[in-house]
Amino acid sequence: MTAKPQLRALDGQSRGYYALLGVLLAAIGLGLLAAALKSAHGHHITGMDNQIVWGLPHVFAIFLIVAASGALNVASIASVFGRRIYKPLAPLSGLLAVALLAGGLAILVLDLGRPDRLVVAMTHYNFKSIFAWNIFLYTGFMVIVLVYLWFLMERRMNAHAPAVGMVAFVWRLVLTTGTGAIFGFLVAREAYDAAILAPLFIAMSFALGLAVFLLVMLAAYHWTGRPLGDLILRRLKNLLAVFVAAVLYFVVVYHLTNLYATRLHGVEAFLLVSGGIYPLLFWGVQILLGSLVPLVMLFHPVWSRSRRVIAAASGLVILGGLAQLYVIIIGGQAYPMDMFPGYEVSSSFHDGVVAPYTPTLVEFLLGIGGVGLALFLVAVAVRFLHFLPVSLADHKVDPHHSAGSATETAPAGG
Repeated sequence: MTAKPQLRALDGQSRGYYALLGVLLAAIGLGLLAAALKSAHGHHITGMDNQIVWGLPHVFAIFLIVAASGALNVASIASVFGRRIYKPLAPLSGLLAVALLAGGLAILVLDLGRPDRLVVAMTHYNFKSIFAWNIFLYTGFMVIVLVYLWFLMERRMNAHAPAVGMVAFVWRLVLTTGTGAIFGFLVAREAYDAAILAPLFIAMSFALGLAVFLLVMLAAYHWTGRPLGDLILRRLKNLLAVFVAAVLYFVVVYHLTNLYATRLHGVEAFLLVSGGIYPLLFWGVQILLGSLVPLVMLFHPVWSRSRRVIAAASGLVILGGLAQLYVIIIGGQAYPMDMFPGYEVSSSFHDGVVAPYTPTLVEFLLGIGGVGLALFLVAVAVRFLHFLPVSLADHKVDPHHSAGSATETAPAGG
């Protein structure tokens, strides 16, 4: 008798649901307050300057945009690769993709200081700039995924969902490639000028998007009391581990390639050894906490059966992704540009000097506001539409799954 109100907890029937909405609205409000302060006082109230033009808000924004592409993983596996076991979760996957992208774009728009200038960016295009192409990639991705969701949730249109899912799959790869190309095409920055950044960002999107998806799914099914079997959870956590390993592989290749080139030894030493906060974030957070520890947790034969361990590993992957983007985006700008190779440069414009950067509370609040907006959209959407399947029990997602195998994979805790 007590299961019914618990089952409807996320459908707007409990105080906990409204408390969650209140927290998310507060986060959005703080983000808007930070944007208003920047608009009134200018960017000098942030840690950004003429050397560091992309700061902490851009780390949050690019994280959300990259994760939005990866959040569509589950839907793509179901529609493109024909794995029907993931089909019930495809609507939630598409919803997360749209919401995360909206949160990331909101940060970028509010970071302009004057959001009305967005009209200029949308009406005047320089097609030699990757930023101009990304406007089409981001808006196109949102439109395609919304159409995909409509086809998934409208029974009359279900037959066309695989075709739109294929378009969305290809588009998301192009989108993430374009995001990585923002840095890969910047030849003036030694830490950026690398073609491998495009596939690295694709691998990052797979890992970060799936980590966010797992946390949202675990939280939603825990709060609503809906059945969540071990079969689909085990497959998703194994897939997450593969994606984390792929990101680690591309990171190793990227740095080994740079170390092979003598001209890049300086920037590599800065990012990996002598750069202060950047080596600490790289080795301590990105590599250890964000890659190696989650891999051990997800592949361990006993620990990986616990849902709390899976949730913790997903959280660590997200933390490592944020640290990775911080090192790439901000560390790459902090290292001085090599304006005259072979010569030491110094001037009153701080040429040849490592640029200092300390994030401010305003920047942090703006980033949190974008995250709050994304999660608010998800919480409201699942209230009015059926994005969450009633049951993901093993016998529901896979009728051929035997009771014996379900017993073997029962979680050890959590």
